[in-house]
Amino acid sequence: MSHTAEVAAAIKRFALPDKLGFGAVNAPVMFSAEWREQQWGPGQLLPYGPIEILPGARALQYGELVFEGLKAYRIGQSQPNLFRPDANFRRMQQSAQRLSMPAVPEELFFAGLETVTRACAEFIPANSGQSLYLRPFVFGTESGYLLRNSTTFRFMVIANPVEAYASGTPTVAIERKDVRAAVGGVGAAKTSANYAASLRGSTAAVAGGHAVALWLDAAWHRYIQELSGMNFFAVIDGELHTPELDTAILPGVTRDSLIRLARHLGLTVHERQMDIDELLTQISTGQCSEIFACGTAAIIMPISALADSDNLYKPKQTNVVAARLREALLAIQERRAPDPFNWIRIIS
Repeated sequence: MSHTAEVAAAIKRFALPDKLGFGAVNAPVMFSAEWREQQWGPGQLLPYGPIEILPGARALQYGELVFEGLKAYRIGQSQPNLFRPDANFRRMQQSAQRLSMPAVPEELFFAGLETVTRACAEFIPANSGQSLYLRPFVFGTESGYLLRNSTTFRFMVIANPVEAYASGTPTVAIERKDVRAAVGGVGAAKTSANYAASLRGSTAAVAGGHAVALWLDAAWHRYIQELSGMNFFAVIDGELHTPELDTAILPGVTRDSLIRLARHLGLTVHERQMDIDELLTQISTGQCSEIFACGTAAIIMPISALADSDNLYKPKQTNVVAARLREALLAIQERRAPDPFNWIRIIS
């Protein structure tokens, strides 16, 4: 059977379940292209399923993998749309550069996103807050233990119909000991190693009854970086504050979108170093009225309290400014409101 026939059969067999979760339901197709002899080959649409990889591949042995995450929406529209895919393309280029991997050309990157989105258009869930999550990634496929880059790579795009990643107003645990990323490392790259470093802290946070860990800088364990998979914001004296970017913090697309949107809505935004102990004092005195996190998967996650050892620091309000920003951003993403920033890319 040809790939075209296999893809058609996979799409015909697929049915959207009632419960989606996040990443639990796999779309029936995937996109794949290979890098060989210093060039990218043409991409092709395949049925979603297992792939072959050599056990000694550098992606498995040395974490030679970069990825992105973005969403396609089709809320009350005949044609789906992507949200700021150009920003994801640029960040994937930067991540690949940090790991000295070959960059995926813009044409191939968008071919992968749009081919998968078109094939899955009828499976994009139609309720507000739901979407088709797209995961483009590149990994080294050459086998070997020499500490150098692979000479062969694979670019793929997979997708998942999803709900919002997080719900409710969870607590977050401050990680005082472990280090997620250091200045000059790979913290600003969306690479598997960046997330692997956060697993122990995140697992410990969950075991303690919290949603995730909040990470501090590697040198002093004093300045806020980000959560394990989201950027951090605080409302202080009615103004938004977020840690300034350095090479240890991932430049989140949602983070950038919220900063621009908040300023558009008349809010003052500060990007600066944020001392964790100063913030805890500001929460205790009421100067800091609200805290939340943001990311592509969660959009915005209100935080009810920060946990520091056995102490809980709870702001006086939860999900007030965050709710306003979330609805304003989601309305643009779902094409329910005007897009003053030209962030939407419609898939015809």
